[in-house]
Amino acid sequence: MKVLGIGNAIVDVLCKVDDEFLNKNSLIKSTMKLIDEKEFKNLISELKVEKTISGGSVANTIVGLSQLGNDVGFIGKVKDDDLGKKYEDGLIKENVNFLYSKKNEPIPTGTCLILITPDSERTMCTFLGIAGKVSDEDVSAIKVKKSKITLLEGYLWDEGEPKKAFNKAINNANKVAMSLSDLFCVERHKLQFLEMVKNKLDVTLCNEQEITSLTDAKNFGDVISFCKSINRLIVVTRGEKGSMAIYKNDIFECPSKQDLDIKDLTGAGDLFAAGFLHGYINDLPLQDSLKLGTDMSSKIIQKIGARLN
Repeated sequence: MKVLGIGNAIVDVLCKVDDEFLNKNSLIKSTMKLIDEKEFKNLISELKVEKTISGGSVANTIVGLSQLGNDVGFIGKVKDDDLGKKYEDGLIKENVNFLYSKKNEPIPTGTCLILITPDSERTMCTFLGIAGKVSDEDVSAIKVKKSKITLLEGYLWDEGEPKKAFNKAINNANKVAMSLSDLFCVERHKLQFLEMVKNKLDVTLCNEQEITSLTDAKNFGDVISFCKSINRLIVVTRGEKGSMAIYKNDIFECPSKQDLDIKDLTGAGDLFAAGFLHGYINDLPLQDSLKLGTDMSSKIIQKIGARLN
């Protein structure tokens, strides 16, 4: 297996809203907020559902890698309920090895309400459910060791138990990549994330805001200086300014694509990661890997949802 992903197994529920809805519910645009089941039900009662799909940041990337022809697997926790079955079926349909056996858990399958405003930005309200309870027992050391690279997500760090799963994966992996996931996620766990980026991760995937916050940089020049100093591969997406890969003293850049019919930014980072990692694990030059990431993210933002099919 080329890539094993470990992350939150979340069913995405996509809804269109206006800015007034966000303001009324004290939601900050373009961020992810953790909510409980009651708040999720209250929010969705006011909305029209556009689409429901198997989601989660790492899972989206893993599906993208599968669609590019890679042998991939995913570990994420769902309940043996209707949504859990739909989640598993959604991954199997995409030729992803779902490496978790569903159980009759006391907590429901996790759900993420993705609110899309007219400017195509997405604001997420996540009820983690059983997804946030991934433990070290759920992670197969053998599967990790047999994978060329193991992909983790910062979102998973929000709950206590998954930290043991993180460490087990890192300690057994041939190579480790991690997405920093979200600005607020970085700010909540800055010291732990910084230690992982500097000392444990082979590849860090992030956007400009996340890496700037992580490093307390005053400008992007400070970010570049930090990345050069740690001798680890840092991949940064910068919106309209394109993307950049920094490794040791080498910097590679790729411009963003122009004149796109943008409908929804959900999954832009996840699919960029899929394209980039496809190039990386197949030993393509970093410049080519950035271009593949840009191609994948450009495709996904021109449709609703985080899956190309």
